[in-house]
Amino acid sequence: MTEKGHRLTVLLAEFENPAVLVEAAGRMYESGYRRFDAHSPFPVHGMDRAMGLRRSPLGWIVGLAAVLGVVGAMGLQWWTSTIDYPLVISGKPFFSFQAYVPVTFALGVLLSAFAALIGMLVLNGLPRFFHPIFNSDRFARVSDDGFFISVESDDPLFEETQTGDFLKSIGGKNLEVL
Repeated sequence: MTEKGHRLTVLLAEFENPAVLVEAAGRMYESGYRRFDAHSPFPVHGMDRAMGLRRSPLGWIVGLAAVLGVVGAMGLQWWTSTIDYPLVISGKPFFSFQAYVPVTFALGVLLSAFAALIGMLVLNGLPRFFHPIFNSDRFARVSDDGFFISVESDDPLFEETQTGDFLKSIGGKNLEVL
């Protein structure tokens, strides 16, 4: 269901090869479509540019989590060894940071890993347990030798007949309404 309470309709069109798929995705984006996706059995170079996709913010999220992990670990160890429970061990200063590097590194990596996993799930809108595209028998070919573009009904330009005609005009075959 969409935000408006309507069932999500998807138009699915098959394309011959990756070059045609990239060209079709570029024409979709140039025509103003924004809620469409390209499906192929392998990554296709230039597809993200053709679809008008921006760089993912996931790198910044993971980097921020790493910095927070490092600062948090170092801060906690500093506080415990200098403020909460100061002990002079072998004549070393209260804050001897060299001993804290392994824990600091481990916490930075741990928080980065959690941020990468959670950030990826949130940014991709996952978990999504069902999508109308899974009703297509032809779509099973996407994991082998199929190249598809799907357009969702919540796209501002979506009109079932006009969008279908447009997909056919840019090389789409075997059009399905799901």
